[in-house]
Amino acid sequence: MNDQSKIAESDALRDLYGEPVPASLVKEMTFLTEPYAAFIKASPFVVLSTCGEEGLDASPRGGPPGFVRIVDKKTLMLPDRSGNNRVDSLSNVVTDSRVALLFLVPGVGETMRVNGRAKISVDPQLVASFADVNGKIPRSVLIIEIDRAYVHCSQSLSRSKLWDPAAQVDRKALPSIGQMLQACRAEFDGAAYDKRNEEEGGLIPED
Repeated sequence: MNDQSKIAESDALRDLYGEPVPASLVKEMTFLTEPYAAFIKASPFVVLSTCGEEGLDASPRGGPPGFVRIVDKKTLMLPDRSGNNRVDSLSNVVTDSRVALLFLVPGVGETMRVNGRAKISVDPQLVASFADVNGKIPRSVLIIEIDRAYVHCSQSLSRSKLWDPAAQVDRKALPSIGQMLQACRAEFDGAAYDKRNEEEGGLIPED
């Protein structure tokens, strides 16, 4: 790529794209409005993005709608459920508290973004308050102080047809997770992993 084709200054970027759409500025808040809170309460899925000394990370998190707790207009709590124990996101938070969250609601085209700063709590009473239906408690809870919250229109999801049943891909048309892991390490038993994953309803981490 020719260096002359790169955008290296913010002014040049603004010249290329022009002024922001007015509604994109109106929607940005420093706290959760009631409609924004309603969206988050309905969301069973969020992507948690972090940065730190080891680099960047974007981690999917899920649970029943409301699994991300709204404490007040400026504070969210996100439990860290059992997983693969890589703790990439949490390690980043230790060195850089900045986080970004993207909330999705099944069947809804809009998405909700929250930027803020997080800290990790292992307070026994707090983690116990996030016990799931099986009585399992998270090892820690992220407490997120909101800096910015804003909704995204449905353009991206409409273009992707993410919620369109006709656009859904047959899972068998793609490599299984066991096959993906075995392609990374030949000695990994992908078939055994897939069998165990199926038996446990897809709830095992990447061993």
